[in-house]
Amino acid sequence: MKKRFVFASVLVTSLYLSSCVPQNKLIEEQNKRKTAEAAAAAAKAADQDCETKKTELQSKYDQLQKSVSGLTQDTSIVGTSYRDLTSKYDKLNQINEQLLSKYNQMLQGSQDNAQKLSGQLQITETQLLQKQDQLNALQAQLNAEKLHLDSLNIQLQQREAKVNELQSILKRKDAAVDSLKQRIQNALIGYANNGITVYEKNGKVYVSLDEKLLFASGKTEVQAEGVTALQKLAQALEANPDININVEGHTDDVAMHGSGEIKDNWDLSVMRATSVVKILLQNKNVDAHRITASGVSEFDPVDAEKTGDARKKNRRTDIILTPKLNELFKILNAQ
Repeated sequence: MKKRFVFASVLVTSLYLSSCVPQNKLIEEQNKRKTAEAAAAAAKAADQDCETKKTELQSKYDQLQKSVSGLTQDTSIVGTSYRDLTSKYDKLNQINEQLLSKYNQMLQGSQDNAQKLSGQLQITETQLLQKQDQLNALQAQLNAEKLHLDSLNIQLQQREAKVNELQSILKRKDAAVDSLKQRIQNALIGYANNGITVYEKNGKVYVSLDEKLLFASGKTEVQAEGVTALQKLAQALEANPDININVEGHTDDVAMHGSGEIKDNWDLSVMRATSVVKILLQNKNVDAHRITASGVSEFDPVDAEKTGDARKKNRRTDIILTPKLNELFKILNAQ
């Protein structure tokens, strides 16, 4: 506005002077006027440019004001956060100091405990060495026991093998006894209910002959029917060479008081057994080495009653057939 006022004053002054001055002055003044007009135009243009810049600056100023307002608000928030963080930092610092104090206390206590633990550790180490010595001794004992156990195990296996072998032999023996019994029964089938009884006892075959089949009362000579029965028995025995034969004479409990060859029941039982053996040996295929004759008088009764029937049962001759158990005896003797 001030620039416009100056321009107007210059213009009025120029007009006034032009009416009073000579022509050359007029031209000079006109030139000045033109110069002033040009300056005024330039000033106007400059003024417009200033207005434009002012508008731009005002816009920038408004934007800056907004930015300042935002920054102020952000600064307020940051300040609040800062104060909050400062408060928390102070609290953390306080807690840290408390923890540091407790840590120092614990460290002191740990040093004391470390000394105690060191002493205990030395004691424990000594005890551990003692335990190790005991363990080594036990290990040595265990190794010795293991060797002994291995030895026993080997012995046990050997015994089991022998037991299995014995069982196999006994099975064969039982089978042989059953077969022998069947052969004897077949050979003496006609005498089954006529004075001869065949049975098995304790792994042996018993051929029990009544007195009435073999002998007259008080005699030792075998009667004809008895001889026939014994000959058939000898035929069955010759087919079984692995059988031991024991002929056993028995009497009742009635005492004999003879004055001749037979003086008592002992004589009678032994002589009757010998008579039976001699008849069996008439078969040349029966080996005398496997036959035994014996007498037991009245001391092995089958019926201990003092009756006639009991005494009749007791007056008998038993032929006891036993399978040879050489294999079994070899195994037993090797134990």
